[in-house]
Amino acid sequence: MNLFHGDCLEEMRRFSDGSVDLTVTSPPYDNLRTYNGNIKQWNEEKWKNIIVELFRVTKQGGVVVWIVGDATIKGSETGTSFKQALFAMECGFLQDTMIWNKGNFTAVGALKTSYAPVFDYMFVWKKGEAKTFNPIRDRKNKRYGDVYHQSLRQKDGTMKDGYGRGVKRIAEFGQRHNVWNIHPEKSNSKRCHPAQFPEQIAHDIVISWSNAGDMVLDPFMGSGTVGVACKKLNRYFIGIEIDQNYFSIAEKRINGG
Repeated sequence: MNLFHGDCLEEMRRFSDGSVDLTVTSPPYDNLRTYNGNIKQWNEEKWKNIIVELFRVTKQGGVVVWIVGDATIKGSETGTSFKQALFAMECGFLQDTMIWNKGNFTAVGALKTSYAPVFDYMFVWKKGEAKTFNPIRDRKNKRYGDVYHQSLRQKDGTMKDGYGRGVKRIAEFGQRHNVWNIHPEKSNSKRCHPAQFPEQIAHDIVISWSNAGDMVLDPFMGSGTVGVACKKLNRYFIGIEIDQNYFSIAEKRINGG
């Protein structure tokens, strides 16, 4: 475990090209949190430079999972998340969009004119074809044991029998979809950061896009949740955090203090 207290952009510039297998991170969501005053350093120029560095340090076939949401200002979402995703594609990343459905209202929105936001984006940026994908199969199939009968619609509108139709039987569990229903960390003794996400999110991302012995990075380490998951899953971990208080918390959590 390599933990760095400092600015993630400056620290990443010290890394070798193609040295990271997977990045799992959640950058500041516009101005939704103050982070002890460090949010003042967050702007478009900053996140663009960080994404450029992430592309450089990511191995060919590596993946970045960028968990983010938007602030609502004067009744409108800022759209910063979309700007980040489009810029990542300009840098060369392949884009895949997932949703983290928190199941309850945790952000700030224009509730007088809109429904309460209960999800964040999980952008999956791939540097070429992903070299690792270990899909989680925990979606209970209602027709478990039945003969497979799925048909696939073609571009011309016609239907084609799916693989195994009439022969293959439906498994008990199917591959998880791209909307993950995971409750956020509760406001209790386990919560030590204003935007702390649950360890299950970190765990599930790490096992999906990395293998034991791979290098995982979190440039916005916060309270160290990704590092905790990596330690349990036998991955190498690099964490960077600019705030001294959160760095100390992360160091203690990851090192088991």
